[in-house]
Amino acid sequence: MKKIGIVGGIAWQSTVEYYSELCRKSEQWHVAKNPSEVAHMPEISIESLDLAKAIAYLGSDDDERSWTQFDNYHHAALKRLEATGADFALIASNTPHHRFESIVDGIKIPVINIVDEMAKESVRIGAPRVLLLGTAQTMESPKFCAKFQQYGIKALGPESEKARSMTTELIRDLQRGETKDAALRLSKIAKVSFQAEPASPRPAVCLACTELPLAFPNMKRMSIFEYEGVFYINSSLVHINAAFEFAVA
Repeated sequence: MKKIGIVGGIAWQSTVEYYSELCRKSEQWHVAKNPSEVAHMPEISIESLDLAKAIAYLGSDDDERSWTQFDNYHHAALKRLEATGADFALIASNTPHHRFESIVDGIKIPVINIVDEMAKESVRIGAPRVLLLGTAQTMESPKFCAKFQQYGIKALGPESEKARSMTTELIRDLQRGETKDAALRLSKIAKVSFQAEPASPRPAVCLACTELPLAFPNMKRMSIFEYEGVFYINSSLVHINAAFEFAVA
């Protein structure tokens, strides 16, 4: 298996899911091939960043220079992963992918883009439209929408300011480990969003924040699942699946 590098800590709860799921998949894959042998585990290096610092470094899209610290912070983490001998890397967070091209500029190892993988999954399930739920940067990101459009998918954040505020509040709670009623809160966000989205059929909901799938602990190992009549795309697991397939290829 190729050595995996993860830029994590943003936030740490989802980084734990990346690590544990990659190990679980490796164990299952090797046991299926050689049941009598001890399963190999992937070699993984994790650069765990400071979430508060990453948030403080967020820039403004009308000022390119304002993103310098944010880009450099994540770029330096990828460089350190290169130095550990990682064969490829992934950033275990959606928001930095708004600055993906700048962050990976000069990085010599492949970095798997979570937005590419979400778009591919949308194509796979035949979802022509997706509702992006995530941080303010993600829900407003023209770069995310443009990336989906490359695959023929229309992606938009919620039109409702109420839905956007409810989403960012839920993300803050999940980052603190507060998961009570999180699934119901997410379901309400989807319904509020759909009230302003009268077109039928409803778009799939893309959980475009690696903390949001934590609201559904029983579905965290499913890339696609249904809850209260709404189909959700689990960005974390889609990203993890892509990383594992790359690692064993």
